[in-house]
Amino acid sequence: MSADKVVKDKLNVDEFVETKVLPEYRPIVAMIRDLMKECAPHSKEFIGYGIPVYKANRIYAVISPNKKGITFSFSRGDKFEDQYNLLRGVGKSSKHIKINRLADANKEILRYYIRQALEFDAK
Repeated sequence: MSADKVVKDKLNVDEFVETKVLPEYRPIVAMIRDLMKECAPHSKEFIGYGIPVYKANRIYAVISPNKKGITFSFSRGDKFEDQYNLLRGVGKSSKHIKINRLADANKEILRYYIRQALEFDAK
C-alpha cells in the first residue's frame, strides 16, 4: 500500500469527524482514535460502510456517531470476555459500547476490549 493511500484514508476519517460527528462528541472520537493508534498501530483506519473502521486481517472495530453519543463496535464482540458488563447489542456477533461523555470513558477498559478484538482478528 502506498503512503499516499494511507494519508488519503486518514484525511477521509478526519473529514468525517469534522463533518459527521457533532462537536460535543469529537473529543470522544479523538480519544478512541488515539487508543487505536496505541493498541493497534498496524491496523488500517479508513471509511468503510460510511463510518470509520479498523482493519488488520478483516474489519474488527467501527466508530459510529449518532445524536446521543458514540457507539464503538466490535465485529466479534459476542466472543469477548466481558468482565465489565459493558458490551451491548442484539446482533449475532457484533457488540458495542456506547460513550456519551468523554469523562465516562475508561481508557483501560477500552484497551481491554480492543486487545480482545485484535486477538480474535488474528485467529
